[in-house]
Amino acid sequence: MLLVQQVLNGLLLGGIYVGVAVAFTLTIGILNFLNFTIPVLFMLAGMVGWSLSVYGLPFGLSDPLGWAPSLAIGILCAIGASLLVERFTYRYFKAKHGDATEHAIPLVSSLGFLLIFEYLVLIAHGSDSQAFRTPFADLNWRVAGLIISIPQVISLAVSLGIVAGLSLLLTRSRIGRALRATAENPDAATLMGVEVNRIVPVVFVLTGLLCGLAGALFAVNYGEVSPYMGDNVGTKAIAGMVIGGLGSVWGAIAGGLIVGLTETLSIHFFGATSVQISVWGLLLVLLLLRPQGLFGHNAIGKGKF
Repeated sequence: MLLVQQVLNGLLLGGIYVGVAVAFTLTIGILNFLNFTIPVLFMLAGMVGWSLSVYGLPFGLSDPLGWAPSLAIGILCAIGASLLVERFTYRYFKAKHGDATEHAIPLVSSLGFLLIFEYLVLIAHGSDSQAFRTPFADLNWRVAGLIISIPQVISLAVSLGIVAGLSLLLTRSRIGRALRATAENPDAATLMGVEVNRIVPVVFVLTGLLCGLAGALFAVNYGEVSPYMGDNVGTKAIAGMVIGGLGSVWGAIAGGLIVGLTETLSIHFFGATSVQISVWGLLLVLLLLRPQGLFGHNAIGKGKF
């Protein structure tokens, strides 16, 4: 029964990783670069939500807000920060340098944004973890001896629902076709009438939304936020993305759930110190046996979605 409980906990934990893994998948699948600001977008949603729930809007514009509007504003801040990164990574440097530094410059500049955002939060609130209070802290089901956290079940359902909607957007809508065309070949997409400079911000909006939602769900589920909360989740999400297959949205879901399962089962059998060895060991073995991941493709830029 204890093992079944750990499997259940792993699936629910993996639901948090799913949103961030899909965000990584979108940027590497469509824009072909690893966006290092994704973990900090996750953190911003949680920390901004906590700050607003404790202090209210800046400059005394309001009393402390409720947990729901605070997190909603936190998600909007994550989207805004993501668009800021787009403006000064992809758009500015592409206009200035063209394709010569297309992938290296955005990668390095996104790392710079990660450090800037993280240290701004550290200056404002320090490095300590903060308790995020919601009415759902002890809301659980007890079924056949198993303890099922209702907020975590809702979070997993929300994550899967958002990703299912994203998959439909990519495959059934006009903007989805434009995104897939940009992923295949930006130059050919431009010749076919796709306005790539208008499509790229959509990727960053989706990235900010996915990370913001994941950060908000994390705060509600675990009742705790910190300036470093994105670091651990970000690395696990990268592992999930690679395990599922680069460029595969549904692969990112599978990878996120597998990483969550691996983490909880590793703690159950070997202790907390074994988590990193188990997760990254699984990743290395999979890369040796199947370099494209479970559902990925050999070519990053071809047929991803």
